[in-house]
Amino acid sequence: MGRSRGRQLPTLSLALLETCRMAQSDSKVLVLGALAGVAGISLAVVCYREFRSRRRASCPGFYLSRTNEHSPGLMLVDGPGLPVGQAEVLDRLEALIQCVSELKDEMKALKNALPTLQDQVREELRGRDEARRASPLHRTTPTRRKRTAGSVTATRAGGRSSEEAESEGGYMTALTDSEEEEERSDAEQRDEEQPVDRLSVLLERIDGLHQGTESDKRESLNILLEQREEFGQNSPFLWRLIRAYCDVHDVSFTLEEKKTHAEAGKKVGEVAVSLNPTCAESHQWYAIMCGIMAEYDTVQNKIKNGYIFKDHLDKAIELKPQDPMSYYLLGRWCYAVAQLSWIERKVAATLFGEPPSATVEDALRNFLKVEEIQPAYSKLNYVFLAKCYKDLGQREKAKMMCEAACSMNAVSKEDEEAQKELDVLFPALGV
Repeated sequence: MGRSRGRQLPTLSLALLETCRMAQSDSKVLVLGALAGVAGISLAVVCYREFRSRRRASCPGFYLSRTNEHSPGLMLVDGPGLPVGQAEVLDRLEALIQCVSELKDEMKALKNALPTLQDQVREELRGRDEARRASPLHRTTPTRRKRTAGSVTATRAGGRSSEEAESEGGYMTALTDSEEEEERSDAEQRDEEQPVDRLSVLLERIDGLHQGTESDKRESLNILLEQREEFGQNSPFLWRLIRAYCDVHDVSFTLEEKKTHAEAGKKVGEVAVSLNPTCAESHQWYAIMCGIMAEYDTVQNKIKNGYIFKDHLDKAIELKPQDPMSYYLLGRWCYAVAQLSWIERKVAATLFGEPPSATVEDALRNFLKVEEIQPAYSKLNYVFLAKCYKDLGQREKAKMMCEAACSMNAVSKEDEEAQKELDVLFPALGV
């Protein structure tokens, strides 16, 4: 209903505009005609008053009784020689005189208002244009909009006719309806954005648990598994789930538990890289899980996982070339391939047609890239730099890397593994 009334506003505006256009051309004719009519009526009134004064002189009893018609004890008496209905006629003439007097005052007011009527109509239309431009795209807060709409409606309705006030009210009602729809759409948009906010909070918490204790790592995996139904199609969620399986694998004690987490993590990795092939972290952590699974598979699957490991690391480096972790993992792969025995290479060639190929120089190049991107990346990176230099006969550089590794504290299990490697390297280097 409010919207249908709102559509009456353009019709009213056109009528006002037409009045404004006609006012200037017809104002003189209208005023002259009205004044001529008032002059004629005034002349009739003068004649009537003269006639009345003569009657009053000839019939004093009648007018005395009419003057005191509402006074106690006095009665209305018709004057001698007057018709019976003359009193009623005189009453009507007096009412006519009053109307003529009011009409004369109104004509004077109209004469004074006509020169400024055009400006008033323009201001009226300008105010409505400003209200119409106050669309949802240009308004501020809903509370302020509603308060402004209410005050404008009350002010204008008080100064104009009831029909204009109703049309204005209809327009403001339609405007309020659109505001309420906008508020509902804003609420729906917030509801759509809310899951993303919850995911951000969840991932931030998971990243904190990843840096924590063994119990924190287990808690991280449990939380991710509980939320997988809701966020299981999200790449940042999935690669963190792979990482959580890797963390729990490292802190597990039994071989069966380790293998279970490695297999589950690899399956999640397959889903992650197929869901979003452009996510570097998914490729990286899937490659890590393939490397872990090599510890529990047959020789054939071990070699196969080695190829998968290399392919996804190359993809991760292509997508994110400044990630030191990918270069460190690739250096480890190159160093492991360089240490393969002749028999292992023959088995790989038999199963896959071409054995994996890498040298110690390839491994050294990747470990140095890690140091270039992030100096002092890890204790183990220094250890493998020392191994590469030792294998290449550069003993002084190998000793320097060992000393750099010793300067770093052992914080994680990986650091403890690095310290064990150092204990073997020092005697071999004559330190």
